[in-house]
Amino acid sequence: MSMMRAMALGTAIFATAATVAPLATPAVAATSVEAVVNGSAITSGDVARRAAFLKLQRTKSTREIARQQLIDETLKRSEIARLRMSVSTADVEASYARFAASNKLSTDQLNKILDQAGVTPDHFKQYIAVQMSWPRVVNARYGNAPGGKSLVERMQEHGGQKPSTTEYFLQQVIFVVPEKRRNAILGKRKAEAEASRSKYPGCDDAKIFAATMHDVSVKNLGRVLAPQLPDDWKPLIEKAEGNTTGTRVTERGVEYLGICKKREVNDDMAAEMVFRAEELGKSGGEKDDSNSQKYLEELRSKAQIVNR
Repeated sequence: MSMMRAMALGTAIFATAATVAPLATPAVAATSVEAVVNGSAITSGDVARRAAFLKLQRTKSTREIARQQLIDETLKRSEIARLRMSVSTADVEASYARFAASNKLSTDQLNKILDQAGVTPDHFKQYIAVQMSWPRVVNARYGNAPGGKSLVERMQEHGGQKPSTTEYFLQQVIFVVPEKRRNAILGKRKAEAEASRSKYPGCDDAKIFAATMHDVSVKNLGRVLAPQLPDDWKPLIEKAEGNTTGTRVTERGVEYLGICKKREVNDDMAAEMVFRAEELGKSGGEKDDSNSQKYLEELRSKAQIVNR
């Protein structure tokens, strides 16, 4: 799964978890077939779950957008299966468990949130499987990773050693600035945010700390490896002294990150991220996205797609 997407999704899911929890699972109408892709049916239930998934990510959600995403994923899944380049069920389950753990949830708690949001754990796991497997197919086709090599093969090229990277557990502190009052109070809010950094108590007590101030929000971002750091935050994180970064003005207001934990790691996930970053550095992220889109358009042009 794309780690940047996972980070964004984790923030969205758990920022809304409190409002999701009391709701009952949305009722799904009698299932009908909405599209058929090379003989594989996409049902109204599938579309409803994807639409709920988009809402959970706080992105634009319509049935048509959901259906088109599922058509694309069906094409990708078929190509992944044809080339036998799918990650294993164990890989997907491990990624799902890491996603839950990085947000301080058990898998049962994550299951409940997804069920109550109308997404379901199975739908999210299917999404993870495609997100993890599709880059292998694109890399093998276009050579961004030599021959679509496995982690073991790439480790052998590095003398059998797993590369290490820095692991962060991060928390986002936002001094909210309403758009209509932005010009009037932005300077004041920036001063308040800067002053609060020296008093930041650490991640465990941050929400209590935020409650003592006006319009301050705290979000747990979970585990983020150095190659995954967003470009706009990376310099501040790397320069940070103590347990907070410097502040940034964003569309939400004035923000800084709390650094809950920082250490060097060399597990499989870390190694995969380091190798992936190296590959993208050689090929360029834009090229990687372009190749993915080109491949998908080719699959679409050859597919039999019937919308019902």
